[in-house]
Amino acid sequence: MSLQRIAPNITPPLDPDYKPAVLANRSFRQAVVEAGGGSALIFGLERADGSVSRFETAVFSGDHRRAEENLYYAERLLKFLLWQRGGGKVYVGGPTAIGEYLKRVYSPQGDRAFDYHFMGEKVYLIPFEIVACSAEEVPPRNESGQALGRHLGGYRIGFDLGASDVKVSAVVDGTAIYSNEIVWEPVIQTDPAYHYQRVTAALKEAAAQMPQVDAIGGSSAGVYVNNQPRVASLFRGIPDDCFDAIRNMFLRIRDEYAVPLEIVNDGEVTALAGSMSLEDNGILGVAMGSSEAAGYVNVNGNITGWLNELAFAPVDYNPEAPVDEWSGDKGVGALYFSQQCVFRLAPKVGIEPMGETKAAKLKSVQNYLESGHEGARQIWESIGIYLGYTLAHYADFYDLRHVLILGRVTSGRGGLLILDNAKKVLAAEFPELSHINIQLPDEKSRRVGQSIAAASLPNLQSTTNK
Repeated sequence: MSLQRIAPNITPPLDPDYKPAVLANRSFRQAVVEAGGGSALIFGLERADGSVSRFETAVFSGDHRRAEENLYYAERLLKFLLWQRGGGKVYVGGPTAIGEYLKRVYSPQGDRAFDYHFMGEKVYLIPFEIVACSAEEVPPRNESGQALGRHLGGYRIGFDLGASDVKVSAVVDGTAIYSNEIVWEPVIQTDPAYHYQRVTAALKEAAAQMPQVDAIGGSSAGVYVNNQPRVASLFRGIPDDCFDAIRNMFLRIRDEYAVPLEIVNDGEVTALAGSMSLEDNGILGVAMGSSEAAGYVNVNGNITGWLNELAFAPVDYNPEAPVDEWSGDKGVGALYFSQQCVFRLAPKVGIEPMGETKAAKLKSVQNYLESGHEGARQIWESIGIYLGYTLAHYADFYDLRHVLILGRVTSGRGGLLILDNAKKVLAAEFPELSHINIQLPDEKSRRVGQSIAAASLPNLQSTTNK
């Protein structure tokens, strides 16, 4: 049932069996063209607000000898689209066999039960549904965009919640006058009070640097709707019967400060930071921290209603690819563009990450890199090669002018190694994408840039210095 997997011309030194999704998908599509064009396959992903994303492709005709490959291709494609764009109801317009197969796989008993529950009851608060239909029955595209942030006036606090630390900044009229990183361990916590206390302590630290607070803006991994986390890896330890305290935590903080507060996915703020610094749009932001966070500012300068949770989107079709311990899926972005990747590859070169926290463990491996350890260098070279092939994959789904990469994994020499190797892959394998500018911010922006950009999220109706 699997696609023909294509080995890359540039192999990650620590992952000889890596099979980039982009090469397999493009080979499949080319084979369909050579077979006469095949049959249309159209996905329509409907979200709770009525917006609809469409993605059109083609598959082998049902009587073709390779028709069985359609199922794997469609399943991996739908998985990517769900986590890129989101959807509580999915129309699968095309061969009936594909739609029925996907209904079985994305069901409470199927291999993608995690995605079924996540997209339905947790994100969009409705039962997840797949509708098998003809291509003509897929609803038309209905997308919307909205401006994000860029509000710089007044006394503002910006924060970014990661799995290793809380980054916080005090920003006055667009200039950061104070920034700090506060180590914490949120994932293992079972008491909502821990999160509330740590976040409010960080906010108080920043507030103490200014005569007043006019607005608070934040970013965090996970899915946020109306300033409420629906699902986020940071809060995985919180029991379901206590989750309302997390869901309403930022609304509580907003009311306590009595100022506008906005919190969004950290990937969106990564893209916002890039758009603000480059003064351009069509930007994909990729933050490599405890997981992979992504966000997109489209060519019109707006964000969409998409999830952009690329941590769960498949990028490696190797059947022996590492398995994500949360979603249970193989070869997804979180295992290639985060400290999880560093920890996965480090033992292959004889390095044992050391430290009481994940941040400390990552730093211990980075110390090997800074001291010239060849094995450590291969870790970051591998991440860069992964990134090059994956950016080509992302370019099949996004209109890209710039890619901004940041996060703790890109600190120090590692960031340049990632950047150089990603560019090498794009130049050698995908020259048609030479227009994409991969940007690595300066060291300070890489580490605290998101909290600074987050401060610009709230819109003050009348921005004055009281």
